[in-house]
Amino acid sequence: MGDRERNGYVLTDDTSRVDVDRVHRWLAEESYWATGRPHELVSRSIEGSMPYSVLHGDEQVAFARVVTDGATFAWICDVFVDQQHRGRGLGGWMVDSIVEDMAGRGILRLLLATKDAHEVYRRSGFAALAGPDRYMEIDQRPTRNAVLGLT
Repeated sequence: MGDRERNGYVLTDDTSRVDVDRVHRWLAEESYWATGRPHELVSRSIEGSMPYSVLHGDEQVAFARVVTDGATFAWICDVFVDQQHRGRGLGGWMVDSIVEDMAGRGILRLLLATKDAHEVYRRSGFAALAGPDRYMEIDQRPTRNAVLGLT
């Protein structure tokens, strides 16, 4: 994908530009789905994924990662925009760019999960899961109940 610029922001898939400490803080302290996630686990998840970062100057202000087989399927996850930069369309820009990047790689099936940002993702072409009864999971995350709104 390379770098893309918009309104003073840069979107990049350059893994060397990920601020792992900042991403860890966002996920472990500010997200509902990864509360308490250890730094080592965040670091390992980034290493095993395709990370995307939005930068404002040298500061990382948004993040997402893609888990993929590189051919048929991709899962977009850990989408996060820093509180001070929300409301500027950065999350949508990042997700739209990821969708475009995956399509360019021939990956036409994408999945993501959200508790409260359905409208953001609908604008990027996502819809409710067709045939949800086909999917099964093992979910042993300590944040499972919070993610599912069961707390």
